[in-house]
Amino acid sequence: MAALARDFFMGTRLSSTEEREQALLAPYAMHSAQSAGREHPEPDHPYRGPFQRDRDRITHSAAYRRLSCKTQVFTGELGDYHRTRLTHTLEVASVARTIGRALALNEDLIEALALVHDLGHPPFGHAGEDLLDECLRDEGGFSHNAQALRIVRELETRYHDFPGLNLTREVLEGQATRIAHDTGQQRPLLETQVVEAADSITYDTHDADDALEFGLLALDELLTIDLWAEAAQRVRQRGAALEGGELRRAVLHELIDWQVSDLLDRASQRLAEGRFDSAQAVRQAELIIVASEDLAARKKDLEGFLRSRVYQHPSVLMHRREAQAALRAMFEAFVAQSELLPESFRRRSSVVGIRRSVGDYLAGMTDRFAWREYKRLFGNGVPGLETPKADI
Repeated sequence: MAALARDFFMGTRLSSTEEREQALLAPYAMHSAQSAGREHPEPDHPYRGPFQRDRDRITHSAAYRRLSCKTQVFTGELGDYHRTRLTHTLEVASVARTIGRALALNEDLIEALALVHDLGHPPFGHAGEDLLDECLRDEGGFSHNAQALRIVRELETRYHDFPGLNLTREVLEGQATRIAHDTGQQRPLLETQVVEAADSITYDTHDADDALEFGLLALDELLTIDLWAEAAQRVRQRGAALEGGELRRAVLHELIDWQVSDLLDRASQRLAEGRFDSAQAVRQAELIIVASEDLAARKKDLEGFLRSRVYQHPSVLMHRREAQAALRAMFEAFVAQSELLPESFRRRSSVVGIRRSVGDYLAGMTDRFAWREYKRLFGNGVPGLETPKADI
């Protein structure tokens, strides 16, 4: 019986991924058979499509695991509720796959793009990114989007046949569009557009949720913002007399559902009007997976409110200053004394230069490891004022 089941499975497999995608995906989706392949050629896998393999390579990478201990927005010991880069990434992947399935797009590609999109974030969120960008200004600066490409092309060492993860060109290109949004006449694949939209939906919604949990905002304040006020009104129109935490959770659910529905309504109409017959045809059109003008304006208003009331909150800024001072002290120490670096990064410095190599090392740290490494070098003093210990 086992042999019979094995023979049946090996003999059908829907002719690998191609037949399955032909049956399930829209013509404007990116089909695996149309992939431009990898930078380092590899044979096809017997039962996984190319984008499935990309997803698996990303989830098994060390950089992906480290996202669990990297800050999304808030630094410091604020509690266990708030998002990390990993939980944010999973939330983006969840929303993006929902949109992709509704539009009959390639969910495997969408998932790979979502899982890689924040892979290059350094410790301490945007505070760490801004500090490294300043330290590496003469080396081309630092961007978490560009760093993700460096990770999957160079820094991950999991295969002996090639450097990095050797992801498909579609995933690499999708990440590259996050570095330069102006891609000329070639628009991103729909799958890439979906992930970008899902990222926006997720952080607009959940940054506010985290801020409420930490007491940086009151629910009444958020309910004065058009996006939240409208979502609350929709909840109440359904007859739910909710207050406090129950209202907050219901509004969060409504915000995601509203934004996803808005995207799908707009995208479905534009795809039907365009009668696109291939992924390439879509790339000649204007962006399709975008919010309506009304919702985009409401989102912009919310983002401005979060910027002034949350991201610039005194306690957030205090933790930001401490984290940046620690990173700066470590950057200067490693540049001045390269022998403090791990051997692999000392070797790398002969290829990319000491400053970039130090940046790569610091960017790969989790928040927890960064503080541990700082204390190893400087003890428990005030960040930024000490010199590294001579006996290390």
